[in-house]
Amino acid sequence: MLLTNARLFNGVDGDVVDGGAVWVSGRHIRAVGAPEIAQQVPADVPRVNLGGRFVMPGMTESHAHLSYDHNGPTELDKTPVEWAMLNSVANARLMLASGFTSAISFGSVHRIDVFLRNGIERGLIPGPRLEASGRDLGATGSNADLHKDWAKPHIEGLGFIVDGPWEVRRAVRTMRKNGADVVKLFLDGESLNEHAPPGELTYTDEEVAAACDEAHRRKIRVVCHARSADAVKQAVRFGVDVIGHANYLDDEAVDLLRRERHRLFVGPAIAWEVQFVAQCETIGVPKSVMRQKGYEHEIEATVKSVRRLREAGVRVLVGGDYGLNITPHGTYAKDLEYFVDLFAMSPAEALLCATRDGGAAADPEGMVGTLEAGKYADLVIVDGDPLADITVLQEHARLTVIKNGTVYRNLADASPYTVPDVGAFMADLLETPE
Repeated sequence: MLLTNARLFNGVDGDVVDGGAVWVSGRHIRAVGAPEIAQQVPADVPRVNLGGRFVMPGMTESHAHLSYDHNGPTELDKTPVEWAMLNSVANARLMLASGFTSAISFGSVHRIDVFLRNGIERGLIPGPRLEASGRDLGATGSNADLHKDWAKPHIEGLGFIVDGPWEVRRAVRTMRKNGADVVKLFLDGESLNEHAPPGELTYTDEEVAAACDEAHRRKIRVVCHARSADAVKQAVRFGVDVIGHANYLDDEAVDLLRRERHRLFVGPAIAWEVQFVAQCETIGVPKSVMRQKGYEHEIEATVKSVRRLREAGVRVLVGGDYGLNITPHGTYAKDLEYFVDLFAMSPAEALLCATRDGGAAADPEGMVGTLEAGKYADLVIVDGDPLADITVLQEHARLTVIKNGTVYRNLADASPYTVPDVGAFMADLLETPE
C-alpha cells in the first residue's frame, strides 16, 4: 500500500514532512518521504489518503513487564503461571494497541516471555517485537529475593537467586538454554525493601563481570536495575547494555556513561516513582512512610540525573515499570508525558526517545525505530498531533498501528471478536454488492 498526504515524522530527527508518503511493500518500507515518492509506485498498489494525519515510527517500550498481573510491588510472583500466561497474551495485544511495536523485557515471571515472544513471531497472537528475558537474576538477599525464608512461596516465580561467579554463569547459561534474549541483573535494591535498599550492591564486581561475559559470549544482552551511582558505575564498567533507573549519579558515573554512550542506553523508568508518590496509600503505604523512604527526593534526583545524561549525550529511553497495580498495562505512553513535563523535553525529543533511540536499543541490527527505506514497516498513524499535545498518544482509539506491514484494528477492545452493534452488523452482512 501507499500512504499519502501524511504529516510525516520519520524519527531520524525532529523534522516533519507535510504531505509525506510511505510505500509499504510486504513487511518492509520501500520508500518514504516527500509527496513525489508516489510517482515511483506502480498504479496497482492500493493508495490510502491519510488526510494530513500524523505518521510516526512504532515506539519501543524499553522496560517491559508483560507477564506482570497488576500485582503490588512485593507480590509480583504470586500469580499462578497459567493465569499469568493468559494475562500476558492480553497485555501483549494492549501494548501493540498503544503504539508500541517493539519491547525490551526487564523481567518475566516463570518463562512466560520466551513463549509469548514465540507466539507473537509465529502469528498466533498480536503483540510487539519482544526481546524476551528470563527471571530476574539476583543474589541471596537482593531485591529479586523478595520473601523471608519462612514465607517463601513454593512456585518458580520472579527471582532466580544465585551466588558466586560460577553459579551466575550457570544461571545465564540456563536462561540461554531456555530461549531468553535478555538477562536482567539486580545490581542494587529498592527503598521499600528493608533488606535491599538502593546503594547496597547486590553482587561483587567478579559476579557482575561473570554475568556480562557469559551473556555476551552467548550473544544475549544484559539489562539491569541500578538506582545508585555505585550500581551504575558497576554496570558501565562490566558491560551492561541497558541500565534501568539510574536515579542517583555522581560525576564519576556521568563520566563513565559519557565515554560508553555509543553502546549503552539508560531508561529512568520514572512512572513507578511518580505513581507511588501519588497512590501509595491505595496500596497500603502511608504517605509518612513514603516520604521517610525518600521517594519524593528520588523523583527530584532522577530529574537532575536525566538532565546530566542528556548533556553527556547518553540515549535516554521510554519505559516505566508498567504492569503494576499503580502503573497498569496500556498506559505506556504516559511516559512521554513525563518526559515532557518532568524532564523538560520538547514533544519531538520525547518522540525520538521512544522511536529512534528505543529502536536502536531493541534491535542493534537497525531495522526498527525510524521510517526509512529497507526497514520494517512498523508505524503508527495518529488522529491528532503529538507534537502539539503529547498526551494524544494515550488515546488508543486515535491510533492505527501497522507492524510488519500488517494493519491492526480494535486491539484495545477487550473483546474484539464480539459485535457491539448487532443492527449495523446485520445490515453490513445482508448488503448486496452492486
